Amino acid sequence: MSRPLAGAISTRIYAGVLSLIALALLTGGGWLFALGGSPYYLLAGAALAVTGFLVWRGRREGMWLYAGIVVATLGWSIWEVGFSGWGLMPRLVAWLVVGIGFLLPFIRRNLTPFAMLRPALRRVASWPGFAGAVGIAAVLGTAAHALGPVSSDPLFQTGREEPGAVRRILAATDPATAGDWLHYGNDSGGSRFSALDQLTPANVAGLKPVWTLHFGGPERGPLTSLEVTPLKIGDALYACTGYNDVLSIDAETGHINWRFRSGVDTTATPHGACRGVAYYRVPGATGLCAARIFTNTLDARLIALDAASGRPCPAFGVNGQVSLLTGMGAVKPGFYYVSSAPTLVRGKVVLGGWVSDGQEVGEPSGVIRAFDATTGAFVWAFDMGHPADHRAPGPGNQYTRGTPNSWAPMSADPELGLIYSPTGVSTPDLYGTHRRPLDERYANSVVALDADTGDVRWSFQTSHHDVWDYDVASQPTLVDLPAADGLLRALVQPTKRGEIFLLDRTTGRPLSSVEERPAPQAGKAPGERLSPTQPFSVAMPSFRGPDLRERDMWGITPIDQMLCRIQFRNSRYEGPMTPEGLDPAIVAPGYLGGSDWGGVSVDRDRHLMIVNSNRVPNRNWLIPRAEAHPDEGAQQEEERGEVPQRGLPYAAHIGPFMSLLGAPCTAPPYGVLTAVDLVTHKVVWSKPLGTARDSGPIGLASHLPITMGVPNAGGSITTRGGLVFIAATQERTLRALDVTTGRELWSARLPAGGQATPMTYRSPKSGRQFIVVAAGGNKQLLSKPGDTLVAYALPAK
Repeated sequence: MSRPLAGAISTRIYAGVLSLIALALLTGGGWLFALGGSPYYLLAGAALAVTGFLVWRGRREGMWLYAGIVVATLGWSIWEVGFSGWGLMPRLVAWLVVGIGFLLPFIRRNLTPFAMLRPALRRVASWPGFAGAVGIAAVLGTAAHALGPVSSDPLFQTGREEPGAVRRILAATDPATAGDWLHYGNDSGGSRFSALDQLTPANVAGLKPVWTLHFGGPERGPLTSLEVTPLKIGDALYACTGYNDVLSIDAETGHINWRFRSGVDTTATPHGACRGVAYYRVPGATGLCAARIFTNTLDARLIALDAASGRPCPAFGVNGQVSLLTGMGAVKPGFYYVSSAPTLVRGKVVLGGWVSDGQEVGEPSGVIRAFDATTGAFVWAFDMGHPADHRAPGPGNQYTRGTPNSWAPMSADPELGLIYSPTGVSTPDLYGTHRRPLDERYANSVVALDADTGDVRWSFQTSHHDVWDYDVASQPTLVDLPAADGLLRALVQPTKRGEIFLLDRTTGRPLSSVEERPAPQAGKAPGERLSPTQPFSVAMPSFRGPDLRERDMWGITPIDQMLCRIQFRNSRYEGPMTPEGLDPAIVAPGYLGGSDWGGVSVDRDRHLMIVNSNRVPNRNWLIPRAEAHPDEGAQQEEERGEVPQRGLPYAAHIGPFMSLLGAPCTAPPYGVLTAVDLVTHKVVWSKPLGTARDSGPIGLASHLPITMGVPNAGGSITTRGGLVFIAATQERTLRALDVTTGRELWSARLPAGGQATPMTYRSPKSGRQFIVVAAGGNKQLLSKPGDTLVAYALPAK
């Protein structure tokens, strides 16, 4: 084939590609414009159609018209999103990539200009300001991309308190336990703060991996999530796997001292987790089980093990075990288990439980129970159906079914004798006409229970009549704050809504202003009764993100973005708390939060709260029962994004608001890390968390280490040395940041997704401060699965 003929065929093929893109833009752009959206895509499609025609005819004016489209797109893009790099990317990059065809010599040689337009085109091209204007715009866009997103979001604005103004007041610490990690959140109040200061901003860059431990798989069933935060007592770590094996691990070497095999069959709960164990020393006891480790299992058992040997404690329950199914009535496999670490307070083991979301009316009870930590004997129950009756059900009776559950980590104040329990909603979650007054009273709340009796001392509700799956998933964090007349005993309650409530932990009274604001009502499902107002924490920073607009829609390409804009226009969105209904509704934040089970950490010296939050909306709708898929089991329903809600007139479709290529339909950042001064309530610093390295279209990693802010699940810790450690992100990375500035000081690649909260300790053998994190991945985040525990420290001297 001759070169001119090959060039002509290539030019026709290129024209065909341009015409197909134009057809997509014309079709989608017309639909979007008809919905009241931007006319840009329709106009760009029309111009591109003309471009394709001109290129087909071999006219160079097609190239110039394409250049005009790019310049006009640049101007439109800057008008819509300013110089936000991530905002400009989907609007411009694809146009530049497709336009490369005009630079290929065998196509350019086949394009000849209309003689009548040649003088005008030459005058435009020779204008000195033309190339300069385009070049300046390109440089500014590139610089904006390198600097990250510029946003109207108040978290990213100036006016923040300067790091130098942060007060440093050393929190009281017991020197005997400063090198240990005694509770899930280090202290019983869940601050996740360590008094260790060997690692500092000056030396943390020297951290190296010391050991890696592979947990392996369960005896029966598929591998479950690894989300554990180990404890460290003495010279040993104690950790559980997602299938409830418990291990004692040498703190210096990572060698396994002992392993208890729980024998859990994970078939019924393939997405279960064990986020931690609990430690208890029996007062005055010696010998076997004087010090013990508690774990709760996916098949609803509470187990006590000797800390030294891993043997079950024979005097606890029956052969070291207590069944958590007692008094629960019929429980289908996988419908009830405990995923959070047990809470130890005043000699009692206190547990709530996870109840399967959205399955059916009358699921197992959300009862909270206390057992004697020495004998395993039942002590009390908090059953929302009978809140004043703390006895176990008699023969033939059971705890009230279908009540809100408490699956997230609890906190305790031993001095006040209070347990702080975060609660969810009565299932099913997304339609609430079946709920009873007893269900509404304590749902979506933090409930303070008397540790000795189970009585309710106070409760605070974070959302009313929840139809968004806004269960309180974060551990309440207890912190003492300086005040004019002494210390305030405070409680920080993060929420999936992105609201942070600061409460007096003695009384439940808000310490920062909370307002009841009108909530959207339009579009609710038939028969639904929404709350007319919802509580907003107006004096604290909000982590729900800015309200969404059509121009905030994102995508990998202009077509992808256009389709997201069509979805947005085809959905109901009235800001926070837009109700679920029969037509699609945008729910922002989505079910990841805001804040999820990772919660927050608090630097108790500097009174800085570290918040990792998500900004991935959901697009949900209810499905009339006659149109719902027949029940095929939880796995099939999850793959379709459908929950059955049996016993209600509607099933539900839930899922993240995603583009055609599998990217969120809203612009980055999707994950943000923020420091808030708990005394002034001001943002000290805020930044996108994580790069695009392990993210990409249709689930493929881009390998681009560009700061993006990616979805996250897990939590952070802080240290007296002035550091924040966090993994959590979709990116397989553990990071160390300066707690006062947010500057990243060190990072390490993990073998899998780090969807867990790290911990730190001092090894008695070497005196070194270690950082440990579990790397197990997360199916929802599409992060790489794994089974490892990784430890880092400075090199031994």
